[in-house]
Amino acid sequence: MLQPKKTKFRKQQKGKMKGNAGRGNQLAFGSFGIKALEQTWITGRQIEAARQAVTRHMKREGQIWIRIFPDKPITKKPAEVRMGKGKGAPELFVARVTPGRILFEAEGVPFEIAKEALRLAAQKLPIACKFIVRRDYIES
Repeated sequence: MLQPKKTKFRKQQKGKMKGNAGRGNQLAFGSFGIKALEQTWITGRQIEAARQAVTRHMKREGQIWIRIFPDKPITKKPAEVRMGKGKGAPELFVARVTPGRILFEAEGVPFEIAKEALRLAAQKLPIACKFIVRRDYIES
């Protein structure tokens, strides 16, 4: 499961996610990718499930890049605990995703295999995603 080795602070405030992705919104490594169409938090477990789906479908050929990393700690209070008495303990880490953000990229496999693999990855994620192809991609 993805999470930072260490953080400067154990707990963070919720914060707001406004607007579209200003960075990470162009294909940088591969010829194919999936782009987020909504905003949400994506957990480390969801990212790992999507990664496994892509790797299995591509039969470990080609290469994939994960363009998001869960670095925001989310806290939860235990079940059946009364309100108050401070903020809960850190439970999991999430990645903030805004519309337009590239989540996964793939390279080194045919168009059809990449499209299906990234479709399977998108099904594992809690948001709507769009399959995109590099502008200068030429199918050989």
